[in-house]
Amino acid sequence: MAQRIIAGKPVDVNDEGYLTDPSQWTKEIAAEIALQERIVLTNEHYDAIDFMRTRFMSGFSTSIRSIHKSGVIDLKTFYSLFPGAPLRKASKIGGLPKPENCV
Repeated sequence: MAQRIIAGKPVDVNDEGYLTDPSQWTKEIAAEIALQERIVLTNEHYDAIDFMRTRFMSGFSTSIRSIHKSGVIDLKTFYSLFPGAPLRKASKIGGLPKPENCV
């Protein structure tokens, strides 16, 4: 674990850049991480991230299946918002741990 300054705030991250303490997350931190991933966040991005964070804070992991069933965002849109590795990128931007099912 290391500490990094993101959006002017010190945060704890692992060796892959995922926040190790989700309570340190802010929308400003999300925006900076997103830019590193070449993503400019919109309200749709935040809707998906908010769903994932709420689910995580309630003790549930997030999967592509849970996003599909959420009614918050359809899968095609989710994949287009977070291209390449949608669940992994959304988790990283959202200040959540790397999904267990992602290598």
